[in-house]
Amino acid sequence: MARGRVTIDEGFCKGCGLCVAVCPVSILELDTARITPKGYHPAACVDEAACTGCGTCALMCPDVAITVEREVRA
Repeated sequence: MARGRVTIDEGFCKGCGLCVAVCPVSILELDTARITPKGYHPAACVDEAACTGCGTCALMCPDVAITVEREVRA
């Protein structure tokens, strides 16, 4: 069973929502309650325990703002 952790660098995230659209387990959302210093609503992981570590969000991010770490348990 794989488990992942998503880290989003808000200094690079422009809130485009591409990661939100491609997440297969729907755990990413744009945080409409917050605005970054650049004026964007950043993406945020709302359920880290459900992350599979697939990395699709990081591959889709045009600004390389997402890092995915995967832990594989035997």
